[in-house]
Amino acid sequence: MFDNLGGNTLVTMTVLVFVTVLLMIEGLYLVWRSYKGPQARKIEKRLQAFSAASDRTQQAHLAKERMLSDVPWLQRMLLTLPRAHRLDRVILQAGLEWTVSSLLLACAVLGVLAFVVMGWLLRQPLVLTLVATAVAALLPMLYLQRQRSRRLARMEKQLPDALDLVTRALRAGHSFASGVQMIGDEMADPIASEFRMVADEVNFGVSLQQALTNLSERVPLTDLRYFVVAVLIQRDSGGNLTEVLGNLSRLIRERLKLLARVRVLSSEGRLSAWILGLMPFALAGLMNLFNPEFMSPLWEDPAGQVVVKYMLILMLVGVVILRKIVKIRV
Repeated sequence: MFDNLGGNTLVTMTVLVFVTVLLMIEGLYLVWRSYKGPQARKIEKRLQAFSAASDRTQQAHLAKERMLSDVPWLQRMLLTLPRAHRLDRVILQAGLEWTVSSLLLACAVLGVLAFVVMGWLLRQPLVLTLVATAVAALLPMLYLQRQRSRRLARMEKQLPDALDLVTRALRAGHSFASGVQMIGDEMADPIASEFRMVADEVNFGVSLQQALTNLSERVPLTDLRYFVVAVLIQRDSGGNLTEVLGNLSRLIRERLKLLARVRVLSSEGRLSAWILGLMPFALAGLMNLFNPEFMSPLWEDPAGQVVVKYMLILMLVGVVILRKIVKIRV
């Protein structure tokens, strides 16, 4: 009898321990999900994106406390910098989950690493070391600008379809706010997330006029600003908004077609600009690697350093001129 009682107690304790551990794991998962889960990340991303706008109304104040750094003293220091918030807005426009402090830290780490490799390990001249350090430190900024340009380009291609969706919604009898919500629900990112922010701001109590103004400030696209201006003028003075948005959609499509044609015709010039800009640096690096004595007067002799300085200035001027030639605005 006691043996059976002991066996039943052991089974009961085992089941209780198993259930307790299972509940603890479930509780830890729920806690993690509430802070780091997909829904929490989605809400955090929306709240962070609200800070890119310049609205200073009381309704929007709760959504604007974006942290520039997770470290308190670094946060206070970054708040004193005049361009920190502008850099933060560029990060948001790129769609990256970075902070200003992480971006600056990446620039500093890459710059120091390049300086150590070029100056101490490879024993390169000081001028070449400084150039490599500057280029390495600018790599995160270049990546940020590239991501921002790609995201804005995707959004520009999606804009005509978004305007058509709003136009169809208005013709079906829906309100303009409902059309904006449809864009956020039915279209793909990145334009869907931006219009969801507009709908969320309106739901939070921000006026539609201010929400659209915030959208035009978050997304620096000329076509999108035309859309915002058209809507605001229609709300003030009246008019056929459906016809205006339809014409604007057709105009944007025609402009994008013309832009694609111009890019094809100017591709040879852009390739030539890249080759002419990078070839001197590539040749100088190879010659310095295989025959350092031949290139040493440029780094060690004062006259050679002056030649290098003026050469870099003239190359920079040439790159700017080539960029102006091949960059055609449509």
